[in-house]
Amino acid sequence: MAKDRKIDVVILGLLAHKDLTGYDIKKQIDGAISFFWKGSFGSIYPALSDMEKQGLVKRKKADSTSGREKIVYQITKKGKDTLKTWLKDEKATNDLKYETLLKMYFGGIEDRSVTVHNIEIFENQVRGDLKVLKFYKENLEKILDQEDHIHYYLTVTFGIETYEAYLRWCNKAKKILMDKR
Repeated sequence: MAKDRKIDVVILGLLAHKDLTGYDIKKQIDGAISFFWKGSFGSIYPALSDMEKQGLVKRKKADSTSGREKIVYQITKKGKDTLKTWLKDEKATNDLKYETLLKMYFGGIEDRSVTVHNIEIFENQVRGDLKVLKFYKENLEKILDQEDHIHYYLTVTFGIETYEAYLRWCNKAKKILMDKR
């Protein structure tokens, strides 16, 4: 596994649940995982190639009705062991990168209305994501008898509490910006 290339463990984690094509991996990342991790085709396919060379994943041909050959990837024992080692590693990078906060930080050179507008855009995005997370939570609460679902549920509830805190911050920030003229 490439040193500190987290897309590898994302892929291994997804493949630990079921065999997937590169396209399916991207769809999974763009779904529920997108709330806390991003991945592009430009990072997924090179990672799959490297991991295949390292014996972490292997290819298998899938039946294709479209006439186009699909390449399905499957995690190997070595891949599962690598994933388990990563899960036990006490180090974790938890970077926070929000362009809205950059705009907030440097916003003093522009009229406050621009900053308020940027907060409102962020707020709308958070509200939309929060709605999806609450939908996931509602559905996961019905199936908490499976180990994976408990972990998904905990991730979703973390997201809900975080996004609710973001909304509280948005309200306070807008109030400060609008009241202190």
